[in-house]
Amino acid sequence: MPKKNVKHLFPLFGFAAMRVKYKDLFDIKDFYESLHEWLQEHDWYDAEEGSGVGNDRFETYYGERIAQGGVKELWIQWRVMKPANRAPLTYYLDFDWHCIGLTKADVVKEGRKMNVDKGEIELNIRAYLQENYKSDLENSPFLKQFKDIVSKRLYQDQVERRKKELYQETYELQNWIKQFFKLKRYLPYEETKNFYPSKAWPSHLKD
Repeated sequence: MPKKNVKHLFPLFGFAAMRVKYKDLFDIKDFYESLHEWLQEHDWYDAEEGSGVGNDRFETYYGERIAQGGVKELWIQWRVMKPANRAPLTYYLDFDWHCIGLTKADVVKEGRKMNVDKGEIELNIRAYLQENYKSDLENSPFLKQFKDIVSKRLYQDQVERRKKELYQETYELQNWIKQFFKLKRYLPYEETKNFYPSKAWPSHLKD
């Protein structure tokens, strides 16, 4: 399994993470499970364990602080990866969650009373593309001296195409998250019904 090699890791969005922020009523457990399922369906797996059965934990860190009155603050990290299709490249996504002021609240929907979460969630997503072939070239005594030429002639166009592919999927992911939280989006295509029913209830939206 390829590991993150900082030397050959291309940060798709530079130093600025893609961010989604929501503050209102929502079901954090349902969002956690739905996002996890979305990533699995798109062939992402645990960056620490690699591909294989059961390697879908994603979570590398979980921190919780409970203040007076049971108000919670959470810090969660996910690290996922997947190989590019038919290319010597690997995609990575880093998720950093921060939830503030989480408390329990009651909401009535369709005549049914539900106990849900109230608070603020901020999710930062950073995408990376790792150029695995560069390590192979550097480890070859013969090809090492032609590394720059080989990289440019054989891989440069492919890398550019894959950057766009990773960007498109990350953009799709961001829009899925915004759709879950009923946030405003700007889509260049006609949207279909969300496969994952939203369990967020922004107070400014009426049923």
